[in-house]
Amino acid sequence: MYKIMEKIDLKDRKILYQLDLNSRQPLSQIGKKVGLSKSVVAYRIKRLEEKGIIKNFYTIINTAKLGYSMFRFYFKYQYVTPEIEKEIINHFLKSKYLGTVHRVEGSYNLMVFMFVKNLPDFYIFWEETLDKYKDYFAEQVFSLFSNEYIYRYSFLLDEKVDRTLVESLGGETIVEIDGLDFQILKLISNDARIPTSDIAKKLNVTTDTIVNRIKKLIKKEIIKGFRISLDFSKLGYQWHKIDIDLKDHKKLQSILEYLKDNPHFVAINKALGYVDLELEFILKNTNEIHQIMGDIAIKFPGSIRNYKYHTRMITYVYYYLP
Repeated sequence: MYKIMEKIDLKDRKILYQLDLNSRQPLSQIGKKVGLSKSVVAYRIKRLEEKGIIKNFYTIINTAKLGYSMFRFYFKYQYVTPEIEKEIINHFLKSKYLGTVHRVEGSYNLMVFMFVKNLPDFYIFWEETLDKYKDYFAEQVFSLFSNEYIYRYSFLLDEKVDRTLVESLGGETIVEIDGLDFQILKLISNDARIPTSDIAKKLNVTTDTIVNRIKKLIKKEIIKGFRISLDFSKLGYQWHKIDIDLKDHKKLQSILEYLKDNPHFVAINKALGYVDLELEFILKNTNEIHQIMGDIAIKFPGSIRNYKYHTRMITYVYYYLP
């Protein structure tokens, strides 16, 4: 679907970048960093929301620490009508394992993430899925999502900034939390800027209790940060993912080191049972994908066996916590 690109100035982009660094930070703090008053920052954020550039503020929750495995499925369709596609999507949307459902274009048509604790129980759901829809899947690719490492959206700026990788998913130790912690996570998962006082009121506890609980969840690395979700198309960009099979696996770290200064390179995915390198970029078009891959081929000749890519078109749902 075509969307009108919105014009924003450098101050707006700096605000968006600060919100991506920590969307829960006070507006006064953002104002000091971008050279604006608190009230002007509030006005600009509201305007960016009204334009649809800011979709929401979310909390990075390390679900692996809570005992969940993340399963990812790619599907390529065959014989699928619009009605059948809607039925398939609704099938996943109604599942209790639901994490994320994306409509994509490129190598695949649908990308689904699911939160799983009980594998035998989930297998029943998967068998039911195949009973209903296997004939519509020309290709189905399963992988166990292991880790994700993210870079902040420095492409929003006109200056170089420190691009430190942040691990958003992973960790060996499962951490036990109680019901109150889980309710707090539920409230802030899709609303990272919800006031602490509002959380306390909803959960019938004191504000100090909420503040302390959130601090502990951060210390336990269950909460990994607070980010912003953007409609990149409003800024003239799209989310793209490049999946690479390496001929020379020893070049993996060198390729990542080479790419790290590219401000449009935003994430590294790691999954068992898929390709060697999974890279996310925010780019203007698919021509830039081929340019990136051409540059890698020149810099590291003979290192790549093949690659494929896809572009996120529609996100039907995005849950940050099961």
